[in-house]
Amino acid sequence: MSDTSLLFTSTQIGRYTVPHRVVMAPMTRSRSSQPGDIPNAMNAQYYAQRAGAALIVTEATQISPQGKGYSFTPGIYSPAQIAGWQGVTKAVHDAGGRIFLQLWHVGRMSHPDFHHGELPVAPSAVPFDGAIWKVDPDTGKGSMAPCPIPRALTLEEIKNIVNDYRQAARNAITAGFDGVEVHGANGYLVDQFLRTTSNKRTDEYGGSRENRLRFLREVMDAIIEEVGEDRAAIRLAPFLTARGMACPDILPTILAAADYLQGKGIAYLHLVEADWDDAPQFTEAFRQAIRRYFHNPIIVAGKYDKARAEWILNKGYANLVAFGRTFIANPDLPRRLAEGLPLADFDNETLFGGGAHGYTDYPSWSENGRAV
Repeated sequence: MSDTSLLFTSTQIGRYTVPHRVVMAPMTRSRSSQPGDIPNAMNAQYYAQRAGAALIVTEATQISPQGKGYSFTPGIYSPAQIAGWQGVTKAVHDAGGRIFLQLWHVGRMSHPDFHHGELPVAPSAVPFDGAIWKVDPDTGKGSMAPCPIPRALTLEEIKNIVNDYRQAARNAITAGFDGVEVHGANGYLVDQFLRTTSNKRTDEYGGSRENRLRFLREVMDAIIEEVGEDRAAIRLAPFLTARGMACPDILPTILAAADYLQGKGIAYLHLVEADWDDAPQFTEAFRQAIRRYFHNPIIVAGKYDKARAEWILNKGYANLVAFGRTFIANPDLPRRLAEGLPLADFDNETLFGGGAHGYTDYPSWSENGRAV
C-alpha cells in the first residue's frame, strides 16, 4: 500500500501480526441457511471478499438457542453450524485473512417467537424500550418487533450460560477461527449485567459495581481458559443509552472492566461508539482514562473515515479502527483508503436478509480505474 500513515503500518493483535490497522467491524446480515441458522457458501464468499482487512470480526453469532434474538442470524452450537463456519474460515484463510468469531447472547433483546413462546431472559425482569428484526413465517418479510418484558435468570441458569460461552469458544476454534470476541455491547446480555438500569438483582450478580462485573469476569475467564488470552477479546459500548441502557455508573464500571481485562492480557478491547446523529459523544477524557487502564490493543468503531481514524491512532487512543457499512459496500476498503480511491455507497435496504444483492455483489476496484 502506498500510504505511509499510521493506519497502514503493521501491528500486533494477540498472537497475530497484521499488515495494517483497518478492521472489518461485526455487522449482522441475517443470511444464514434455514432451518438451523447455518453459515453457508454465500457467507464464505462475503467474508473472503473482505479478507484484506487487518482482522475480520464476524457478525454476532449466538452461543445457544437461548441466545438468539434476530431472524436468520448464525449460531456456533450445532455440528452443522460448526461445519458451515469451517467453510467460511477456510475461504478467508485461503485469501490471506484473519477472522475472529463474535460470540453473542442477546438476553432480553429477543422475542418469544424464537423461544417456543417462552419469554427472553435477562439479569432482571425490567421493562425497556427495544425491538428486534424478525421474519414473518407466513409472508417471509422481515420487520422490527418490540421486545417483551423478560424473565429473570436463576443463578443456575447464569452458570449454564457461562458454560455456553466456554463451549462456543471451543467450537469456534474447531471451526478454524483465529480467536473470539465477546459481544458485550449494544444492550445485549453482558451489557445488561453491567448496567444498573437493566440489572436490579440483589445477589452476587447485581447491586454493587463489583457484583455487576461478575458475569463479564466469569465469561472472559472461561473463554481464556478454553482458547488462551491471546485469542480472546470483548466489545463494550461505554456511552450507549438506547434500549433502556442509560446508567449513571457505567463509565466507572467500564474502567473497572478494562483494568480487569488488562490483567488477563486479552488480545484486544473493542470500543463501539454510537453512530446515530444525536447519540451521546465519546469524550476524549474517557479515551484518556480507559487508555490508562488498558494498554493492550484497542479497536474503535463508529462512523470513522480515514481522517478521523488517523487522528485517533496518532493520539494513541486506539491501535486499530473498525469500519462497518463502509466495508460492506467496499470489499477492498483497505486498498481504497490507502490509494484514495472512490468509496461506493452502502444500500441500507439490503442490510438484513435476502440473497447476494447488497451482500456479495459490491464490486472491488480494478486496475483499470473502475469498480468490477
